[in-house]
Amino acid sequence: MVGQHSSPARYLLLMLSSWLVIFLFIRTALLIYHLDEVAINLASLLQLYAVGLLYDLAFLAYAALPLGLYILLVPKRLWSRSGHQWWLQGLYAFSLFIMLFIAVCEWIFWDEFGVRFNFISVDYLVYSDEVLNNILQSYPIYPLLTGLTVIALLTAWFLRKQTECALSAPQLPWRQRPVGLVLLLAPALIASLLNQNLRQVDSNTYRRELSSNGPYQFFAAFRNNELDYPEFYATLPDAKVAQQLRAELAESNVKFIGEDPLDIRRLVDNPGEKRDLNVVLVTVESLSAKYLGSFGDPRKLTPNLDRLRQQSLFFNNFYATGTRTTRGLEAITLSIPPTPGRSIVKRVGRESGFASLGQQLNEHGYDSVFLYGGRGYFDNMNTFFRGNGYRVVDQDSVSQESIHFENAWGMSDEDLYDQVLWLADDDHNSGKPFFLQVMTTSNHRPYTYPEGRIDIPSGTGRAGAIKYTDYAIGRFLDAAQDKPWFGETIFVFVADHTAGSAGKEDLPIANYHIPLWIYAPAILPPREIDQLSSQIDLAPTLLGLLNIDYTSTFFGYNLLLANGPPGRALIGNYQHLGLFDGRDVAIIDPGGEVRIHSNAVASSRERKASSNAPLAARNITYYQGASYALNKKLLFWQQPSRHMTSNTVINEALVASVIGKNPQKESAL
Repeated sequence: MVGQHSSPARYLLLMLSSWLVIFLFIRTALLIYHLDEVAINLASLLQLYAVGLLYDLAFLAYAALPLGLYILLVPKRLWSRSGHQWWLQGLYAFSLFIMLFIAVCEWIFWDEFGVRFNFISVDYLVYSDEVLNNILQSYPIYPLLTGLTVIALLTAWFLRKQTECALSAPQLPWRQRPVGLVLLLAPALIASLLNQNLRQVDSNTYRRELSSNGPYQFFAAFRNNELDYPEFYATLPDAKVAQQLRAELAESNVKFIGEDPLDIRRLVDNPGEKRDLNVVLVTVESLSAKYLGSFGDPRKLTPNLDRLRQQSLFFNNFYATGTRTTRGLEAITLSIPPTPGRSIVKRVGRESGFASLGQQLNEHGYDSVFLYGGRGYFDNMNTFFRGNGYRVVDQDSVSQESIHFENAWGMSDEDLYDQVLWLADDDHNSGKPFFLQVMTTSNHRPYTYPEGRIDIPSGTGRAGAIKYTDYAIGRFLDAAQDKPWFGETIFVFVADHTAGSAGKEDLPIANYHIPLWIYAPAILPPREIDQLSSQIDLAPTLLGLLNIDYTSTFFGYNLLLANGPPGRALIGNYQHLGLFDGRDVAIIDPGGEVRIHSNAVASSRERKASSNAPLAARNITYYQGASYALNKKLLFWQQPSRHMTSNTVINEALVASVIGKNPQKESAL
């Protein structure tokens, strides 16, 4: 048989078999780590390993190509030289080190996100400086690398006879090498037919992720980091979507102005005289609701935030739209559901020109500023905010003398809040209302912060980071109370997402629950609000508090308006898109499947559903409508004159729609 005694075939088989053992090991280790959540039985165990083997072999088929081509084409005289064979021995040991390193990276990534490599891992390659520093500060990397090196060398030494035997076998004759090339290419061609659908048959998220292969998932995510909604997801007729969407957004004080039935642009007439109040909106990194003492955490990590709950409009049934900071910023700034693939913040070349919250307030004379504790090139934040009506202040904008503590992700929350106070003072002294949208970094691995602030040592875990986050907010509000602008300022504190959203279901609802405080003691009487709500509702609610009339492109609505639309929370994780109505959640998947989880927070019983089922139709409506609006550029900023009447705006918008051209929109681009 061709290749039976061939050195290339035997050497390549030894290397790929070693990699396969490592894949098997990491899958088994992760399975044991999550044995309770996986809910395994014999049938699902066999399915997990069988599907996993297919993905492992698919990756190995691709990985074999470059080395296989080399050793297939190398001349016989070069192959048999001792120096070349020593090089191949070293290459084998190095390949073991690389695969062990990838296995450790998978474990670290899983520990953080509860999934195999995905879009996030692709993004991390782009922002390698922050990510590398974060890893160095969070894990004993150098001892770990040393240990992996030792294991790789010992394994290569233990298998040295097998390697020598493979390398000493006769080289494939030239006349048979075309056949060897076919045998090398055939598996890769077969592997190209494999897609993500094979693992989607399992409803348990952990089992589905374990049955995949990390490196295979990485390259799949690299190829497909955006998904076209109509191509991959369940749809409804445009007329039905338009009718449902307008019903979802039909508040008592709005008037739709778009001629296109799927155009959600509408005039919002907020009652009362406009109030030029300042706004400080703080998006807190990874602040899950479950960490608050007032939600039952017994560790007393959040005394300031628990006290603030009693002094604020506190929304206790509020949900994040996604699992990453960019999703939270997208939802809060643009009031749009989490469309599949990357967030708009990261869609390079298509992240600007939207009718954002900052742009709306700019139109009313505000100084809209985005302040980030780290470097804003990370996750494309600077470009996004600058392109949507904000000026940006990040770590690179702040003098080193003003930064007293920093880690891999940026300056401490204390230093960031000091910048907020300085900017607020400056705007107040110039007589200009300010809108300061702040993104913190301290509540993030490696969980380091200035020593001596709290009774938990820096760098020891999430609990300390949460308590420091709470301390910094208390310190900030204490300082703000002494400022002349305090009584005319609305303070908003909200999480960008929770600390962990992974679970045995695609969209575990409890893992998207976050707190929202709106605090203005001189303006807003405190009360608890238990209406189901979403991050996309924050922008219209704030503009409602300011009694600002505006042209809205928002998919959210004012939570404080009497007799508003029914509550819902829109949540997603790059591929799965859901709508939660307070009891059940409808989920749509790539491939067009529609499912409903009944009693989602408790027993969560899953069933397949029709696209026309009421909850599923609401879900599809939001995401299909958002996809349409993005593709048709209906969410872009228009700047009607402040002196135009509502009828004038309506008429001009209709004319622009009829002729298919909007000069104001073009200028915004």
